[in-house]
This record gives sequence, C-alpha cells and structure tokens, in this order.
Amino acid sequence: MKPAPIDVAVGILMRPNGDVLLGQRPAGKPYEGYWEFPGGKVEAGESILDALKREFVEELGVQIESAEPWCGVEHVYPHAHVRLHFYISHAWSGQPQSLEGQAFAWQGSVAVSPLLPATIPLLEWLDVRRAEISA
Repeated sequence: MKPAPIDVAVGILMRPNGDVLLGQRPAGKPYEGYWEFPGGKVEAGESILDALKREFVEELGVQIESAEPWCGVEHVYPHAHVRLHFYISHAWSGQPQSLEGQAFAWQGSVAVSPLLPATIPLLEWLDVRRAEISA
C-alpha cells in the first residue's frame, strides 16, 4: 500500500498587472535551487487556507488577507507524493522578505529556471487567467 499524499498549501500572490511571486528552494531541501510558488505542508488539524497563511508569514513575512482556491495537482516526486492545493491571492499586507534565505522574484512572463516540475503546467493556466483579467 502506498502512503497517502502529503497535502501542501501553495499560494500565488498576483499583482494587479498579473505578475506572480516565485521563490527559489533553499539549500538542503529536495530540488534545491528550483523555483516554485511559495507554500508548505498542511499540519494535522489545520485547514489548507490556515496552512497557507502560516507558511507565508514564516517564509516571507506576508499576511494573506484573502485567497481563493484555484486548483489542485497531485505530483509524485522521487522523495514524496504531494497533493498541491493552489490558492490565488490579490490581497496581502507586507512586502515579501527572505526569511528562510531563499531568493524570490516577481515574474510576468516567467524567466527563472529551473522550475519545479509540478509548477510548469500551472504557468500555462496562469497565462489564461492573466488574459481573463486583462480582457
């Protein structure tokens, strides 16, 4: 019997112009140096949105004021089977800070690499979402 997937809350901070925040995985973690949307594991008894809010405070010093569920993706990495719960937020307070020593960058057309494999298909979906916003 294979283990149940690990639930992970993932946040996409989206500026009014459609730019999104990507973070680079810090040294010592699997896929070190790869770019991804910020987030982290959902703790026992925690809602996905609460996990997202906690992770953004811990990683970036940002308070998520509101976020809407966007999509879910399951991905099997060599080190873990994850169930990613993506939220989009247009409302937060504070400026992102590198609290875990990670780099981060606001991206329109994504120009950073390498990207975490589970992130790649979402970029196409985000392009569609941006087109809807600007229409």
